[in-house]
Amino acid sequence: MIDQNPIYDALVIGSGLGGLVSAVILAKEGKRVCVIEKNNQFGGNLQTFSREKKIFDTGVHYLGGLSKGQNLYRYFSYLGIISELDLEIMPEVFDKVYFEHTDTSYPIAQGYDAFIRHLCAYFPNQAEALEQYVKDLQSTCAAFPLYNLQVHEGYEKQVMQRGVKEYFAQLTNDPVLRAVLIGTNFLYAGSGEDTPFYVHALTVNSYLQSAYRCNKGGSQIAKLLIKELRKHGGHAVKREEVTAMQVNNGRVESIMTKQGNRYYADMFISNLDPRVSIAMAGETHFRSSFVKRIQNLEVTTSAFSLHVVLQPQTLKYIDYNLYGHSDTDSVWTASSYESKDWPAMFMVSMTEDPSHQGYADTLTILTYMHFDEVKVWQHSHRTVVQQDDRGSGYKRFKQLKAQILLDVVSGALPGLNDAVRNTYVSTPLSYRDYIGMYQGNLYGHRKLADAPLKTYISPSTKIDNLFFTGHAIAMHGVLGVTIGAVATCGEILGKSYLFEKIRRETDVTI
Repeated sequence: MIDQNPIYDALVIGSGLGGLVSAVILAKEGKRVCVIEKNNQFGGNLQTFSREKKIFDTGVHYLGGLSKGQNLYRYFSYLGIISELDLEIMPEVFDKVYFEHTDTSYPIAQGYDAFIRHLCAYFPNQAEALEQYVKDLQSTCAAFPLYNLQVHEGYEKQVMQRGVKEYFAQLTNDPVLRAVLIGTNFLYAGSGEDTPFYVHALTVNSYLQSAYRCNKGGSQIAKLLIKELRKHGGHAVKREEVTAMQVNNGRVESIMTKQGNRYYADMFISNLDPRVSIAMAGETHFRSSFVKRIQNLEVTTSAFSLHVVLQPQTLKYIDYNLYGHSDTDSVWTASSYESKDWPAMFMVSMTEDPSHQGYADTLTILTYMHFDEVKVWQHSHRTVVQQDDRGSGYKRFKQLKAQILLDVVSGALPGLNDAVRNTYVSTPLSYRDYIGMYQGNLYGHRKLADAPLKTYISPSTKIDNLFFTGHAIAMHGVLGVTIGAVATCGEILGKSYLFEKIRRETDVTI
């Protein structure tokens, strides 16, 4: 065992967005910070990868709330990265929701007035409902103070327990409009039966405010955060896998890595799944009821991603994301699909060929996939660092699923099959191994409208110098995880102090 010196003020386990944001915030406060990452690339779900000299995003396909003065813009400003991000605002209509049974697409526009105007063209008698929907999005988000850089303890029970399907049933009697408004729920793996409306509102609202693409992929966010961390004297280490925490007298004293190193710090922030964090520290250091609750929490489903390199000048480029569903009923149940109905939905995102404008260069197709579908290969692990061979059966599985998905999407994008040059697949196992998500889950634990406190996990723990962060703790997504990391640091630095400082440093006249 090699002891690593010096002793740090804070050691962050895992370099996902939550870990990196936490590290930068503490480093800005003069703390000696070190981030430890097991993989070859920092960033967790911010990672990108290259195939045939084409860049593909692992998880960040577009971002909301990035116009000047909006919430993610302000958070990124405080973190020191907004001015260096290579961003491009998307067209006014940035998403479309497509239904196969009617071969119809409905526009989702950024800007509240534009959003209402575009949908009123399809639903002329629903203007009042659409106006009410926008007001409800805003009032629901306002009930979560951190969303707007405010400090307040607790949330209204009524907001937490309103179900998404219940809400839309009260909003409008038009089933098609309901399906359109819920049609991008792949963004949060929504289920009509138990997803709270607040999850929908917190996810969707920022995109309606503004929608942006990262021109160089989501990995630039991680790279800039690492740069900012080092600027403030912090350190970041790759290819070091933490395997255990040494706990003495109710405090974490050090962590050990698979590579045989021991790191010491005064405090520790885990960006890992809480199940993993608890196992590393030892279950005996937590209340048995807490351990049991965490172990029994149901996570959201995972994804199957098909990354496609296209033949030049064969498929017309679309500058919006396309969410496809078989019909207006399947929208509500897609995340809990039966195997016979796969794929239950799809989301398509394209890049334009810089040499042939108007034509697509690459596209990524995403759909739900349950971990059970790849469970037979669960004992294999494959990353840049560890290269297990999952075997020919796994390759055949991926090829079969890829073609099924292409055939379904070609109904909305005629000519797609003929335009494909090569395909590359990610399954729930890929998300589990490269991103570190339990069973490759997309968005952490399922939030339940009828039991909101059941899935709440505090960033503070019974071990007084161990804190949690990441999408499994608070909300998911770039905005949700950023806010969650700020909340984690608020537990360390003081909530009022930290949020007042962020507000003061990012206050702008809009």
